[in-house]
Amino acid sequence: MNTVTSQDGTVIAYDQLGAGPPVILVAGALGVRTHPIVADLAQLLAEHFTVLNYDRRGKGDSGDTAPYAVDREIEDIAALIDAAGGSAALYGISSGANLALAAANALPGKVTKLALYEPPVIVDDSRPPMPADYVPQVNDFVATGRRGDAVALFMHHVGVPDEFIPQMRAMPMWPQIEQGAHTLAYDGLIMGDTQSGKPLAPGQWPAATMPALVIVGGDSPPFFHNGTRALVDQLPRAQHATLAGQTHEVSAAALAPMLAAFFAA
Repeated sequence: MNTVTSQDGTVIAYDQLGAGPPVILVAGALGVRTHPIVADLAQLLAEHFTVLNYDRRGKGDSGDTAPYAVDREIEDIAALIDAAGGSAALYGISSGANLALAAANALPGKVTKLALYEPPVIVDDSRPPMPADYVPQVNDFVATGRRGDAVALFMHHVGVPDEFIPQMRAMPMWPQIEQGAHTLAYDGLIMGDTQSGKPLAPGQWPAATMPALVIVGGDSPPFFHNGTRALVDQLPRAQHATLAGQTHEVSAAALAPMLAAFFAA
């Protein structure tokens, strides 16, 4: 495990694998660098690239410094880019894709390419929007010691059937999931108003002019397809791709060749 110190003094933990042009992996809500959805991808991409797979602040082995702001997470990515030599490509999944996009917009001279897998933007009525008070609800649950309820709230709103949530809470891994409950508010702030069910406001990412690839799983719900295409329309050098047979729980083996081809081009 390696570490970098972000601008506000927060220590960010990461693993570095492979050799070649640097690529930084940005996980989504409740994601940690040891989860197979990023850890397996890191191993595969390391055959061609220097991969930095990190724990976002408040998660895994990374620190956390109050008060939270999305800009602090962008500074974390900037510190990782500096550790990688001053420039890097970014890959983000789910809400981590929105964070990677925000970082690319804020650090255009440092981000060489941008790949996003299923940023969960909601731009129409193909699924219910996130409630406007979602972040306050999460914060209230955490503040009153109901971390499990915060996680259950998140799972309800991302589409986990309510009858499955009690079964999940009985699983051995649930206490570990609860440890990251407070960071669900972080991801809610990262998503901002992009989950309102309304078209994306134009001009949100004016500096994200680097080559971009926005990917959706072929078997994912319609709102992912609609949202990724809407996002491509916002980015001047973005292309859209569909990964056949995949869903939000994407297979690293299926995804890695597409990412490798894009980053190497």
